[in-house]
Amino acid sequence: MRKTALICGVSGQDGALLAKLLLTKGYKVVGQTRKLQSSYPNLMKLGLIGKVDVLACDLMDKKAVKEMLLDVEPDEIYNLSGQSSVGLSFEKPLETFESHTLPVANILEVMRSEKLNARFFNAGSGECYGNSDIAIEIGMPMQPISPYAMAKASALMLVERYREIYGVYACTGVLFNHESPLRGERFVTQKIISSAVQISKGQMDKLELGNLDVIRDWGWAEEYVEAMWLMLQRDKAEDFVIATGKPYSLEDFVKATFDALGLKWLDYVSSSERYMRGNEVHSNYGNPKALKEKTGWAASLKMKGVIKKMLEGQI
Repeated sequence: MRKTALICGVSGQDGALLAKLLLTKGYKVVGQTRKLQSSYPNLMKLGLIGKVDVLACDLMDKKAVKEMLLDVEPDEIYNLSGQSSVGLSFEKPLETFESHTLPVANILEVMRSEKLNARFFNAGSGECYGNSDIAIEIGMPMQPISPYAMAKASALMLVERYREIYGVYACTGVLFNHESPLRGERFVTQKIISSAVQISKGQMDKLELGNLDVIRDWGWAEEYVEAMWLMLQRDKAEDFVIATGKPYSLEDFVKATFDALGLKWLDYVSSSERYMRGNEVHSNYGNPKALKEKTGWAASLKMKGVIKKMLEGQI
C-alpha cells in the first residue's frame, strides 16, 4: 500500500528536499506549515506545487496537532520545523526554545495517547554538543551553548524518553551543517556563496565575516534527507549522527569558494568584530560511522563538492 508521510516544516530547505525525495519513492506527501501562504518558494523551485498536500497547523497547540495526526493518519512523521538560526536564537531565546520543544512534545504525546502506528523522525543538531576537538557521536555529553542548542538538546531528550518509557517509534537525526541553494541568506554559507558570485561579476567589492577559524562539518542537504528516510526504514528506532565526518575551518570554505571562481579570497574578505559572538562554538563536527554501519548511508559530497553544487545553483 502507498505510504503517507507528514513533513512538519515542509516549506524549509530540508522539508522541500525531503518532499521531493519521498514523492520519487511513491509516497503521498502531506506538508505542514504554521499558516497557509500564497506561495512556497522552495517547493516552487523544486517543482512540487500541487504535488504536496499543504495544510496549516500550529504545532504548539496540542489539540491542533492531535486533529492533524488523526486526520492525515501518517505512516511516517518528519519534524523539520522550528527557528533554525543559531544567531537569531540569541535575539529570540524563548521563541526558539518553544519552537523546537513544544511541537516534539505534542507529537510524541499524541502518538502515545492515541497509540498511533507511525514512525517519528526529529531533526536534531550537532550544536547540542558544543565545542569538541573530536568527532561527535551519540552518547557523548551534551554541552549546549546557544538557546538554539538548548532547545534541540531538550527535544532530543524528549525523543529518547518517549522511546524508552512508552515504546514509541521515535528517533533523532543529529544533523551537522548541510547546505543547498535553498539555504536562506541568514546562513553564513549562503552569504559567502552569493557574495563571492557578486564579487566575481563586479557587483560587490568586499565581504565581511566573523571568526574564520571556526571548524564545522559541511554536507549536501539532498543527501542528508535520504539519511532521515533511511532511519525510519529500520525495525528499531535509534538516534544517529548525520554528518560527513570531515572538519574544515570557515576560512577553508571561503578560500575554496573564491578559488572555484578564480579569485584570491584575501583580496576581498575580512574578519570583523561585529560579526563575532563571544559564546560561539569553535569546533563542531560529527562521526557518521554508526549510521553507515546500520543503514549503509555515507555522504558522497564533502566541502568542496558542496561549494561546487551551491555555485552551480547561483550562476
